[in-house]
This record gives sequence, structure tokens and C-alpha cells, in this order.
Amino acid sequence: MLSEPTVSIGSVTIVIVNYKVADCVIDCLRSLQAEVLAWGPSQVIVVDNDSQDGSVNKISEAIHKNQWQSWATVTASETNGGYAYGNNYAIRMTEQMNRATEFYWLLNPDSTAKPNSLRRLVDFMLANPRVGIAGSSIEMKDGTSWPICFRFPSILSEFERGIRLGLVTKLLSGWKVVREMSGRQEQVDWLPGASTLIRKQTLDDVGLLDEEYFLYYEETDFCFNARHLGWECWYVPESRVMHIGGESTGVSGSDRVQEGKHDRVPQYVFDSRYRYFSKNHGYFYACLADAAWMAGYSIWKMRNVIERKPNSEPNHLWFDSLRNSIPFRWLKIKKRIPPIK
Repeated sequence: MLSEPTVSIGSVTIVIVNYKVADCVIDCLRSLQAEVLAWGPSQVIVVDNDSQDGSVNKISEAIHKNQWQSWATVTASETNGGYAYGNNYAIRMTEQMNRATEFYWLLNPDSTAKPNSLRRLVDFMLANPRVGIAGSSIEMKDGTSWPICFRFPSILSEFERGIRLGLVTKLLSGWKVVREMSGRQEQVDWLPGASTLIRKQTLDDVGLLDEEYFLYYEETDFCFNARHLGWECWYVPESRVMHIGGESTGVSGSDRVQEGKHDRVPQYVFDSRYRYFSKNHGYFYACLADAAWMAGYSIWKMRNVIERKPNSEPNHLWFDSLRNSIPFRWLKIKKRIPPIK
């Protein structure tokens, strides 16, 4: 029988999920070296989500070359199960190896830890025992600040997201998902997934990340369920992380719009949105959220045509949103309509 692990105060397991961005992961590890050595009780686990591009060997070689073996390791999963799957893989591995940890720090592979980013988060969590989730402020690649956190999506936020009209946005400001932050610590609904510290006790209460989400909404879902169990989620701007964004997915990035690249929104984004609303609010609420988004977005599209504004949207967004609404999803299941590729 295994003995109970002894947990060091503030011990941290840092998890990085890689998918074909080995160079970004190595840069991230390099930025973590000073943080890990300064903090002490911490380890880094890189999970490769079946990249099949030599990422595991490349990262492993970098770990040995830079002598990071004492605190960093890379492991390969046999399938690309998505972001939640990759993080859960590392968490399960930590528990199976009987490694004691008090916190899990989930970092995106295209993130760079700034000095004291880990210490600021852990110190805050140690001082506030009801905080189950804490996140850093985000810095863009050019050094500019991106002080954004989020409210939970709702019917009203879906309408606001679709219509994008100043007066409506002002009236619905309390429901708008994107929330611009000040420079102080604040409680929020959910945080960007680029840098998220989670208390192990919170994971024990809520459970692991929902692996039915391939990508997007998994952190929203986790924070939503944590809130309902009494755990708080906080923005800690003293902890700072640089995040490039969209390196693994190609979904994010204003530069793609500026270049005229309006790629179709991937199917998994619609699937994740559908799961979030139907799982947490029920099918009727999800139907109303679909209707609110479609109504708002249709009005916005008509305004654009009348005002002759250039198109800056992903290709086929209106049609893809319609075919992924709940009534059409049920029709797809019945008639086996193929998903977006």
C-alpha cells in the first residue's frame, strides 16, 4: 500500500500541452527555469498530444542539453484528445507517481513566464484559501498589455456578441463576456487559459477538466462548476505572462484578418459552445442562446451590407452557426449531415 505523499507548502506541478509547437515549448521552459529554481517545490510536465512531428525528441533533447532534467520532463500521449485531455494526462500521471502537489499551473505552450509570475500566483493563493483558481495578466508579443478576463456566456451576451452595436453593448455591459480589467486584483468569472493556477483541492472537488471539450470552453466550464461549489476565481495582475496566441490552432490572431485570411471556424469550436450551454443550462436555454446569437449577427450582417463595410468575418460563419444550432444538430444526427472540415 502506497504511503500518503507529503505535500510541501506551495508545491506546484506546471503542465504544458504541446501540439506541433516544440520551439514554443522550449522557449517556455527556458523562461520557467528561474521561476522553478527560485520557488523550489515545483516540477514541469510537458505532454505531447500525438504531434507526430518529432516534438517529443526535440523537447527531450533541449531538456538534456540545458540540464533541466531535475525539474522538467516530457511525455507522449497516444492520441490528440484536445486541451483538457492533455492537461488531465499530466495530472493523472502526477497522481499515479504519487508526487505530492498543492497547485497545478496550466500554461499554454506559446507562453513565456515573466519574472516572479509563479511566486505572485502561489503567494496569492496561499493567502486566500477560498480562491481555487487564479490567473496572470497577459502581455502580447510586442510587449503591450492585454488586460482581459471574462464573464460567463449567457443569452444576453450571445445577442451582444452577434449585434456589436454600441448602444446595445452599453446597455448589456454587465453581460458582455469580454471584461476589461484594471490594474488591481479582482474576482472574475473565468480567466484566459494561457496561465491558470488551480488548487488541487479544487480539482478534487470539481473533478478533472471535461475531456468532451476538444478545445475552447473547457476552462469556462471548469470555472463555472467551481463557482457553484463555492470556489472563487481571481485575476492577479502582479503575475505576468507573455502569450503569442493561436500557435497550435491557427484560430486566433488579428494578423490573419489583416492579411485577408478568413478561415472557416473549426467544427470543434461549435461543438464546445454547444456542450457548454446544453450541459450547464439545458437544451431550452441553449436554443435561446442560439437564437439570440443568430438574431444579433443577422442584424450586424445587414448593417454591413447597407453601409458597404469590408468583410472581416470567418468564411460561412452565419451558415455554420445555423447548421450547428440545436434543431439542426438534431437533424444532422438523424440525416448524418457531415460536419465542417
